Amino acid sequence: MHCPHKSLIAILTGLLAWGATGVQAQTPPPRNVVALSASATLEVPKDWLTVVFSTAREGTDAAAVQGQLKTALDAALAEARKLARPGQVEVHTGAFSLSPKYGPVSPAKGAAVGIIGWQGSTELVVEGRDTQAIAQLTARVPSLAIARVGFSLSREARRGVDADVTAQAIERFRARAAEVARLFGFSGYEVREVAVTSDEPPSRPMPVMRVQAARAMVEEALPVEAGKASVTATVNGSVQMQRP
Repeated sequence: MHCPHKSLIAILTGLLAWGATGVQAQTPPPRNVVALSASATLEVPKDWLTVVFSTAREGTDAAAVQGQLKTALDAALAEARKLARPGQVEVHTGAFSLSPKYGPVSPAKGAAVGIIGWQGSTELVVEGRDTQAIAQLTARVPSLAIARVGFSLSREARRGVDADVTAQAIERFRARAAEVARLFGFSGYEVREVAVTSDEPPSRPMPVMRVQAARAMVEEALPVEAGKASVTATVNGSVQMQRP
């Protein structure tokens, strides 16, 4: 006896097989595709100086320690603001901390441990393109010591060098793709996919000396030398080689 369900199953199976074959026929695996990479690097002078000033205080009363930190920071801010200019000398406060110190609350043996005092620190950050003004400022803030100094690229300088180094990397990628296609006997190529990235080694303000040494130099301007930054752009992608 003929079973309609079996006939329907056979038809559906045939349609699925035909569909799979059709999809495979429409999307053949890529051929003559080459993955390539090219990069370019530019060295440019660093133009952004960051100086972090800091001081620490400790005592038995939290409010007194906090007041001492505020007084030192206010004095430094007053001097720094005299030179503040957008983009040239920018001033802002940094980290602030106040925490208890723990120890035996009395000299008796086995005495309980509790809060025996308070310690705190505060920071002032001065940064900008006017490196000479910032360097001179270091001799005018005796209430804080120099904690860290670092050079980097400003946003404007970074945008300019990014455009140049990216253009060089793309040109090298295109030249490499054309050369590879020629060596394999093809007349040209077509870009399938590509990714462009650029990076600059991170530049963080680095410690320059201990606080005691910094205080000894507070009456002198900080000697600074910018150095250079290396910015690299990389192009990764694949090309489809073409015959004449």
